[in-house]
This record gives sequence, structure tokens and C-alpha cells, in this order.
Amino acid sequence: MARRRGNYKLFAGFAHYVPGFGGLFMLLLMLLIGALLGNLVSMLFPLFLEPEDAVEYSTLVSYPLMFIPPMIYAMTVSRSHSYNEAGLKLDNSHFSPLGAVVCVLLVIFSTLALGLCSEPLSSLLPPMPAWLEQVLKSMTGGRFWVNFLCVSIFAPFFEEWLCRGMVLRGLLGKGVRPIWAIACSALFFAFIHLNPWQAIPAFLFGMLFGYVYYRTGSLRLTMLMHFVNNTFSLVVSRIDSLADMDSWSEVIPSPQYWILVAACALFVCATVYAFGQIKPVSASGSFDKADAVFSE
Repeated sequence: MARRRGNYKLFAGFAHYVPGFGGLFMLLLMLLIGALLGNLVSMLFPLFLEPEDAVEYSTLVSYPLMFIPPMIYAMTVSRSHSYNEAGLKLDNSHFSPLGAVVCVLLVIFSTLALGLCSEPLSSLLPPMPAWLEQVLKSMTGGRFWVNFLCVSIFAPFFEEWLCRGMVLRGLLGKGVRPIWAIACSALFFAFIHLNPWQAIPAFLFGMLFGYVYYRTGSLRLTMLMHFVNNTFSLVVSRIDSLADMDSWSEVIPSPQYWILVAACALFVCATVYAFGQIKPVSASGSFDKADAVFSE
């Protein structure tokens, strides 16, 4: 029997939930419920652990817990629609070995390049409040394995499942024009970061991740991009000489810095052009159908 491509068992349970704009609000509501649940659970940790340990380990539990309600909701709706409706696969990738290598290399370097390109825009904002800076540092300054799990594993998996696998796939499946679907999913991605200092780069990354997903149908590829960005930021934050750096312009002289920014911008544009040569999964932007479990 020929192997069926895409939509691995990990994602198959969500294939029959194709949310439109109304579904986005339900997913957001479920996410807020998950955040509340995570905060309630995190309040228990100081009862059993030292304050510093409580902050670290509560994040390790409360962050993935935040995504449990939207996942349960999506799976429940998907299951109720699976008996007589076809769904849309979350991961529809089917690369040749050479194509996979080229795509992986492109997304790795374009992700790093976009991180540098987004700095000048973020610098237009006022300084980050001290309390927020402290919160963000707490996510990267503790035990490395805890930070790595939260920042490099949990965040790419759960956020890409939600923003590309649910939001973008759903809008494309509902016939929304690809450019607007990608922009809406990027705005959703920026919004869930809850502060403008992260929202601006998150929106830019969301546009790039969304375009790659639209062209390739690969959720694993966007998870890799997200992993690369977060892991690079985490590693930089652990280097003593760079830990307090707000911008690479602080360590790279001005002319060279702006030349590097321009070069990175050109590379990102070249990457977008390269992925533009890949035919989308379908002309409408929708993905391969996932078969109904039962038919009437």
C-alpha cells in the first residue's frame, strides 16, 4: 500500500476543524481560559518550592497548560465533523530529499536574517518597562533545560499548531484570500504575545512563517523556523557579554550594522521569491482533504 503523504497522526485529530473568523474568537477564548487555568495552577508551586524554583517550574507547567483548552475544543469539534465531512490536513508537506534540504537551509538562514531586520522597527518603541524586561529574562535566565523546553520546544509546537495549523489553515480553507489569511494569522500571532515589544517582530515572523506554510503546506517547517529563532535568542541570552544587549548595533559598528541589516533584508526577500516558485497546495490556498471517518 502506498504511504499516504502528510497529516501525521499527531495532527490528524484536528483535521476536520476548519475555523473561520468566528472560530478565531473561540480559539482565543479557549486560550484565555487556558491562561487563567495555568495561572491558578502556578499559584500552587510556591507552597511546595522555593520562590526561584517555583517561578521556573510553574512556567514549565502553566505554559503548555494554556493550550490544552483550545486543543480539546478543536479536537472535539473536529471529531463531531469527522463522520460525514472531509477535513483539511494540517501538514501536507511532500518534499523530495533535495527539496527538503534546500527548504530547511533557506528557512534557517532567513529566520535568523529576519530577526536582525526587525530590530530597527522595534527600536522605534519606547524602552521596555523594567517589570516586563524582568519577566522575559526569567524565561531565559534560569536552568537551561527548563528554558529550552519552554522556549524552544513548547513555544514552536503549540504556537505553530494554533497560528498556522488552526488559524491560517482555517482561513485558507474558508476561501479567504491568501494575503489576508496570512496577515490575519500573523496579527493573531502578534496579539498572543501581549506586548508591543514582542508583537512587532512576531508579526513579521508570522508573515514569513505563514507564507512558507501557504506555499509548502508544511507545519513542521514553520515549527523548525520558530525553533531556530527562539533557540538562537535563548543561546544569545546565556552569553554574558551579550545578555544585556538590546540590539546588535551595540556590538556591531554603525556602518557595518546597517549593511548587515540591508543584506539580511535582501536575503529574506530572496527566500520569499524562492518559495514563491513553489506552487501552493491548491489554487485557492486550501490543503489536501482528510477523509471523513464515516460517510452517511
